[in-house]
Amino acid sequence: MQKTMQKNSTLSMNPSLLVSGSVLLAIFIVVHFLYAGVIRPAAESVMATQGTAALSSLWVILKDVEQQMCMSLMFFCLFLMAYKLWKLIDEEEIYTRDLLPEHDKASALDVDAAIGELEASPYKETPAYMTWLNCIRRYRNTSNVQHAADAIESSVETIATQLESGNNMIRYIIWAIPSIGFVGTVRGIGAALAQADAALDGDIAGMTASLGVAFNSTLVALFISLILMLFMHLLNSRQDKMVIRTQESCERHLLSHLHN
Repeated sequence: MQKTMQKNSTLSMNPSLLVSGSVLLAIFIVVHFLYAGVIRPAAESVMATQGTAALSSLWVILKDVEQQMCMSLMFFCLFLMAYKLWKLIDEEEIYTRDLLPEHDKASALDVDAAIGELEASPYKETPAYMTWLNCIRRYRNTSNVQHAADAIESSVETIATQLESGNNMIRYIIWAIPSIGFVGTVRGIGAALAQADAALDGDIAGMTASLGVAFNSTLVALFISLILMLFMHLLNSRQDKMVIRTQESCERHLLSHLHN
């Protein structure tokens, strides 16, 4: 039962597989239509009117398929981080309050009633409630406050590990985006080398366009990675604060219920 509830508390910080898959598909579709209807037509128009000078245009920089994939993954990654942040903000208030306010701290805690009250809460799968439940169960089994305090520390460490592992998909996407950019670089350089003969004859337009693909894909991918890493660090900071507040709340409120 305890392992199952810990698993549920981890999942509560992440969207379900169905939701994630649906959002990912929707993002790829929307970005595809954005590219087909706006970005690529604008890039073709700029290239037709400005020639090689158009290579510095934002539309031209964004027009290739590698940039499209990077943009799609960026929006999906932002969705995952926004979901986690929303869950943290939604549950932030419970990290600092007494979860058993109806129980008098001056008298002995009714352990069974406290466990039943916590398990009946709609927030029972959150890290704060899980920590309280683990601690009270340990106290019920051992009748020792020190053992209960040890349960707080172990539960908080488990929460930190779960939050870290819950960010694996985000870290993978942030790693994958520059890799996609490098794929575009290889593709562009390969296309440029294939047009070396034409460049030797004086026609460098094809080689220039291919090199533009090579450098633009890496440029966009690295820029997106920089943005996502910033938001990732902000999310990690918020998660760390949540873990610290959970431990402080338990030590301030929960242990005071048990010291009788």
